[in-house]
Amino acid sequence: MRVARLHVVTDDATVAQPAFPARAAAVLEAGGARLALHLRAHAASARTLHGIAQALIPIARASGAGLIVNDRVDIALAVEADGVQLGVRSIPWRTVRSLLPDRAIGASVHGRVDALQAAADGTDWLVLGTIYATASHPGTSLLGEVGLSGIAAVVATPVLAIGGVRPEHVPGLLAAGAHGAAVLSGIWHALHPADAVQAYLAAFAGETAPAREEGQTWKRSG
Repeated sequence: MRVARLHVVTDDATVAQPAFPARAAAVLEAGGARLALHLRAHAASARTLHGIAQALIPIARASGAGLIVNDRVDIALAVEADGVQLGVRSIPWRTVRSLLPDRAIGASVHGRVDALQAAADGTDWLVLGTIYATASHPGTSLLGEVGLSGIAAVVATPVLAIGGVRPEHVPGLLAAGAHGAAVLSGIWHALHPADAVQAYLAAFAGETAPAREEGQTWKRSG
């Protein structure tokens, strides 16, 4: 399967905003097949997450974007999301794969050991962090581009950098071996999230204007 360069991640504060449905729709439409939206809200109820995911699925389908549910495999199953993102609080990878044999599975990792294990499991992508300083994780030990390079060099799985990533960081991330980036504040804290999406995609394409549309396949081929 192809893995999107830009993964846009939500949090509890983001999804709680009254304007979130409209902002999420704009993000999906702006990114299209080059974007995956991660629905993540640890404090939200299953009912709330299900409602949000159900509302976003047709927009994602129409735009060609991927919709990924973080941790909540039950929600991903219920709405037929394109995949799930697993972390330390999630059920084991092999169990998830048995439940979702044809969906994408990503793993959140923070170092060489868990990156190697997730890659050996057959995970479709790795979200690796924290790369740069970010207000959401003050005091966190940073991997930086050097740490990213060391891990990307030993796994064949696409690596997505997370933590303080801005469009101007993209060339350095790509040079360090990253496939793409997972972004939260860089999108949702922007005045116009759709414009921020275009800025990241243009950076990945090496352009100064919005990048051209590309094909994306979300279902696994085996």
